[in-house]
Amino acid sequence: MDDVNLTVLREVPNAENYAFHPLLDVEELQVGEVSIPDLLEKARAQLNAFDGSVDAIVGYWDFPVSTIVPILCGEYGLRSASLESVVKCEHKYWSRLEQSKVISEHPRFGLVSLEDEDPKPPEGMSFPMWLKPVKSFSSELAFGVDDEQEFQEAVAKIRDGVHRVGRPFEYILEQLDLPEEIAGAGGQACLAEESLTGVQAAVEGYVFEGGITVYGALDSINFPDSSSFMRHQYPSALPEPVQRRLKDVSKRVIEQVGMDNATFSIEYFYDAAHDEINLLEINPRHSQSHAEMFEYVDGVPNHHAMISLALGTDPGMRPKHGEYAVAAKWYHRWFTDGIVKRVPTREEIEKVERDNPGVKIDVVPEEGQRLSEMPGQDSYSYELAHIFIGADSEDEMREKHDRALAALPFEVEDPAAE
Repeated sequence: MDDVNLTVLREVPNAENYAFHPLLDVEELQVGEVSIPDLLEKARAQLNAFDGSVDAIVGYWDFPVSTIVPILCGEYGLRSASLESVVKCEHKYWSRLEQSKVISEHPRFGLVSLEDEDPKPPEGMSFPMWLKPVKSFSSELAFGVDDEQEFQEAVAKIRDGVHRVGRPFEYILEQLDLPEEIAGAGGQACLAEESLTGVQAAVEGYVFEGGITVYGALDSINFPDSSSFMRHQYPSALPEPVQRRLKDVSKRVIEQVGMDNATFSIEYFYDAAHDEINLLEINPRHSQSHAEMFEYVDGVPNHHAMISLALGTDPGMRPKHGEYAVAAKWYHRWFTDGIVKRVPTREEIEKVERDNPGVKIDVVPEEGQRLSEMPGQDSYSYELAHIFIGADSEDEMREKHDRALAALPFEVEDPAAE
């Protein structure tokens, strides 16, 4: 639990009937190389010491939270997706193998050996491509490569850093009866995927007692000439027929991995020139990054679906019952390393939010922090702030964003100046 999401959780329907308690904290879950057995032991101790009923265990973060939740729910008799269905999504190679059984809307892919002295791209694949660990999060150690030199450089970086998430992930794999090809790959392998083109989009949905519902589609817009997100925007501007195809593909892959009683979000590329969609990745959880957007447009945050499912009820998400017609999560990013010398004060943030109705601001780094030491960043940029905006039109939303950003004082210094 963190303060930003706790505020959103208290706004879900029937929140007055819920008591939210933290289980583990963000730092021990996300910083450094975590120990899954230690985290499970600490979580069990907290649950067993709790003086009251434990009615649901939920989480909206990526690994290891996504895999710890089904383990604990299984032990305490609570509702959740199965661990196997979650891992079929989270292990990028296993996920691609499952997808290929029911859809063709995915890129060519294959494993790259991190053990070889002179590793090569998988046979039949061509540049440009992406290299990434079979398990990572927030695009950590994901590299776009255009030629052999960049390929070798990316492999070296992944080889050096894959253990941070890969070793704990292998503990999770040990809990499952794995197919031969996944057991052989393990949790510290490297996946190559041919690059996708087009605009990025995502769908969110849930499975309740076997019934799959896709309740929203949204767009992801990158900074120019960059793979880093500028904003996520809801609802999607893609044509309705394209959105129907996204929903159809999503239902097929979710059914294939066997997920039930859980939320999901699936990322896509849509190439309008060729009218092609391609699945990028399946997340076996809803996106906490999108919670405020759904609240602005639909009237309830997507956390509502997570809580309802955990308590055994159909969320019944209803689109377009919110205050605004459009909403977005904007990323204020820094594209070089630096030392954060100043961030906006709480008073400055509150003034910006008062002056711009429909704006919420979440500052990411702390003063004195080095950007490259922040957890969960992509390979090409660093997040300074998240700016959530609801508006009656995209033009109004852009105006609110520009006003808010201009009023937020950040100071970042070149590390060489230290």
